Amino acid sequence: MNVTDTSMRWWRQSHGYSFIELVVSTAILMILASAALPLARMSMKRQKEAELHRDLREMRTALDAYKDAVTTGVIGGVSVTGTDGYPPDLDTLVNGVVRANSATSAKIKFLRRIPVDPMTGAADWGLRASGDNPDAQAWGGGNVYDVYSKSDGIGIDGTKYKTW
Repeated sequence: MNVTDTSMRWWRQSHGYSFIELVVSTAILMILASAALPLARMSMKRQKEAELHRDLREMRTALDAYKDAVTTGVIGGVSVTGTDGYPPDLDTLVNGVVRANSATSAKIKFLRRIPVDPMTGAADWGLRASGDNPDAQAWGGGNVYDVYSKSDGIGIDGTKYKTW
């Protein structure tokens, strides 16, 4: 036999991986994947919570802007009696209201749309009126003083989403 025959025989025999090498590499990949999965879940939950904070802040800012517009007289024809100057519902913030002393029927809009609650997946928010208790779970009607998530979930910080 010459040298080239021996080297060719070795090359044909060492083609591919052995079964043990495949099992070991698969086990290592499974361990790495099982470590990464909880991190991915936590990252997704953190992202949803940030979106919930942002949506609540946006709606509460719109509620405050509406009240300020009523208080300063920018909005006309809105009865402050019984509503404390807050809107009757969230749709009023989206549809807008007519300016006071406006020659045109220009409307002031406070929200582009009612955001979707990232925890429930619906644009259905819990509402509180100005006469309701701060932790009330039922809307007393009349006006919208505050909004909260209807989700029963618990945040990363240990508090319920309903209390945010």
